[in-house]
Amino acid sequence: MLEALHPRKCSLDELTWFDYLVVHTSDMEGPESLHPDFEASVGEMLVRRRLVEQSIALLRKLHLVVADYHDGLNYLPGDEAPAIIDLLTSPYNQNLKARADWVSKTFRNFNHAEVEEIFADRIGRWTAEFRTNEHATSASL
Repeated sequence: MLEALHPRKCSLDELTWFDYLVVHTSDMEGPESLHPDFEASVGEMLVRRRLVEQSIALLRKLHLVVADYHDGLNYLPGDEAPAIIDLLTSPYNQNLKARADWVSKTFRNFNHAEVEEIFADRIGRWTAEFRTNEHATSASL
């Protein structure tokens, strides 16, 4: 998603939303979804957020993702990310790239607040739910 959205920077929240959307594109009247729909989107978002955090940490170690601290913590693709992405040629990866391009074209010009509102309106209020749960978890640490 970062490569498709480049040069737009993404927060962890946005990456989590886009990570969900790239495989559930039909939720926003986009191309056919790569993954089947099911009722537990809030639970899926909680799991996805942790996976996205872990993925970012790994990709930063490999210099495929770069952190930008200019306006809060945001992420960009590293210089070598395009070359690695070009190596992913399976049919599933090609479909994933096409959907990432669709997500990029759809959301590239929206700011964080606009993206959050669109997701809340179109997919449901799970964004607020997973954020509330996240803050409760952070407070208990």
